[in-house]
Amino acid sequence: MVLLATPPYFRPSHFEAAVDARKHIFMEKPAGVDPVGIRAVMAAARRAEGAGLTIVTGTQRRHQTDYLETFRQVTRGAIGRVVSANVYWNGQVPWWRERQRGWTDVEFMLRDWVNWIWGSGDHIVEQHVHNLDVAHWFMAGHPVKAVGFGSRHRRPSGDQFDNFSIDYVFEDGRHVHSMCRQISGCANNVSEFLMGTEGYTNGVDKIWNHQGELIWEYPYEINEEGNPISPRPYFQEHIDLVTSIRQNRAFNEAENTAISTMVAVMGRTLHR
Repeated sequence: MVLLATPPYFRPSHFEAAVDARKHIFMEKPAGVDPVGIRAVMAAARRAEGAGLTIVTGTQRRHQTDYLETFRQVTRGAIGRVVSANVYWNGQVPWWRERQRGWTDVEFMLRDWVNWIWGSGDHIVEQHVHNLDVAHWFMAGHPVKAVGFGSRHRRPSGDQFDNFSIDYVFEDGRHVHSMCRQISGCANNVSEFLMGTEGYTNGVDKIWNHQGELIWEYPYEINEEGNPISPRPYFQEHIDLVTSIRQNRAFNEAENTAISTMVAVMGRTLHR
């Protein structure tokens, strides 16, 4: 088994090498930083499927029990047909590195990779791909065009934008509004909202009808202090990987994550 958790720029070549070596793989998100690399991941994913390899990716919401049960409720018609979504990752810059004496340009950018487009794909790709993947998952499809804007105001390092706002359009006319921001000292929001013909959901643990009445809520376990026990998806994704290998029941998430990554790249490239 191989774990791929280096900067995303290297993901396609490392993934191809691991597949060609016939290894089961945990591949962090995103699947790459540009269309060429992402298409290479998709081609390797098909080879992995033919070889019976399990590929788990770092889109951990697909392994999170409350998201999974909410998705089951939606697929059973709890909100009718999903007609639109709003997805958000508004937060602060996660980290950056100060350049040290003796570092070459490449060493500095590798140590500071999350802030450079070539290394991470920009934060709409590296981070916001989680929320875009939820829209891709719940809406059973992906957008074919988009319009949007973004800018850079306060980023302390690198060459990325620090905010994006994208209106994605599906082939059947449905829309997803995507908003992401990495600026400290602002209102934060990391969430999803999906609207259906019969109601709406936050995607993770609640469903309402159009009158605003809560009609379903995920039944969290309660600890001894009376507080709900949160799922542990970062553990569960690896449990699912190891269980799949032990039981010889391969599954492959690489193409779904590649498509969600390509959607994020589409949003980024509108501005450049």
